Amino acid sequence: MESRMTYSVKEMFYTLQGEGAQSGRPAVFCRFSGCNLWSGLEKDRATAQCTFCDTDFVGTDGQNGGKFDTAEKLADAIASFWPENPPSADAYIVFTGGEPCLQLDTALLEALAARGFECAVETNGTMEVPEGVDWICVSPKPKTELKQTRGHELKFVYPQDELSPDQFAELDFENFYLQPMDTGDAQTSWHNAQAAIAYCLQNPQWRVSLQTHKIVGLD
Repeated sequence: MESRMTYSVKEMFYTLQGEGAQSGRPAVFCRFSGCNLWSGLEKDRATAQCTFCDTDFVGTDGQNGGKFDTAEKLADAIASFWPENPPSADAYIVFTGGEPCLQLDTALLEALAARGFECAVETNGTMEVPEGVDWICVSPKPKTELKQTRGHELKFVYPQDELSPDQFAELDFENFYLQPMDTGDAQTSWHNAQAAIAYCLQNPQWRVSLQTHKIVGLD
């Protein structure tokens, strides 16, 4: 299938997945530029639909970032980060952002499947995930309509003033996680972690997801 766009990538790197059910798994990360809930500019944060993002997704100037005019070229670039050539049966790619579903399409997914990759996406759920994604992680955000209401993992950043985990507890997901909000302030972040632990103890459907890549100093 022909790609319908030029892909704008903020950064790509090989690391371990640090969050959720796949935590500890080697993966190539591809962070697409752009988001539909925030411009990524600090001057717009206070008026954005999502105000607590901790990620730089603006432009294509990050590690191994750039523009790719075909799905095949981006798939080749992704495959080049996997330590085995050709990629092994464990090859795993995580698409993230910003909002990856603004750019992720069938052409890219098919190109990566042909190279042996299992494909995952981390999305805010406001757009339906294209066919061909093997692992869907949805992280709901305030003031939005959730269109992707099923998947493998629902990851709720906790706490949020305008949303509660129980609003999503009946959705069709295999795993439910609370991830303590990282505010950049050690004391506040610690209190958020304690609050997440307390909620999970009272609501055993939910598990705590820690950002282990930050704890151990990975990208």
